[in-house]
Amino acid sequence: MMKLLAYTAVAALMAIPAMAQEKDWNFGDGVDDERWSLINSDYGMCDAGLNQSPIDLGAPNARGDIALTTNFGSTTGTMALGEEKVQVNFPEGMGMTSGGIEFNLIQVHFHTPAEHSIDGERQPLVAHFVHATDDGRLGVLGVMFEEGEANPALAAIMPHLGDNDVHNGMDVSFDVNDMVPDDLNVFRYMGSLTTPPCSEGVNWHVADETMTASVEQIRAMYASLGPTARSLQPQGNRLVIAPED
Repeated sequence: MMKLLAYTAVAALMAIPAMAQEKDWNFGDGVDDERWSLINSDYGMCDAGLNQSPIDLGAPNARGDIALTTNFGSTTGTMALGEEKVQVNFPEGMGMTSGGIEFNLIQVHFHTPAEHSIDGERQPLVAHFVHATDDGRLGVLGVMFEEGEANPALAAIMPHLGDNDVHNGMDVSFDVNDMVPDDLNVFRYMGSLTTPPCSEGVNWHVADETMTASVEQIRAMYASLGPTARSLQPQGNRLVIAPED
């Protein structure tokens, strides 16, 4: 019952508002403010919130090794495709533990380019692993990809790209660990969803080590997603913890 509440909480926070039957917003160029609140008043937090994501991670104000562990593995998920959306929904059973708090893995989705930057540089692709605690607190693990060797987990997703009507809802099997660094050290801060309604209170973890994806894999993701990085948001006075050197 508690895990059902977690899934319901994520669905409620990430869903299109009930008044909007279709997606009524889009990403911009990733640089200029999107001003999503002007599109729909339900998105007011996107422009008024003080703890928004993504941010540049190049100016942390603390260092420390976050106690983060995962229990990812091989699984069969369900493709969820749409406008500016490539996502895999997972069955129950996997998750991460951060600072002693257990988060259940709900889904992974992708952005091209990566949303968070480090010293102003964005990688060409990122995977966001969205989690929730049993009481509905959100936690995201972001893993960036640079050009290099092909990624085996992405290879399983590639055949489902290009025709959303055909592949939406189809099963896809891969090992989640193939998309996550073996030595998982993360930047940690409190932020928000990077899409409307931009809800805050999200426990962000961004791996400091990049994975690799082939040029063909990155191009296929971009062809399906287009430019899907939100503009960088002010860090403000938030605590941003970087891994120890």
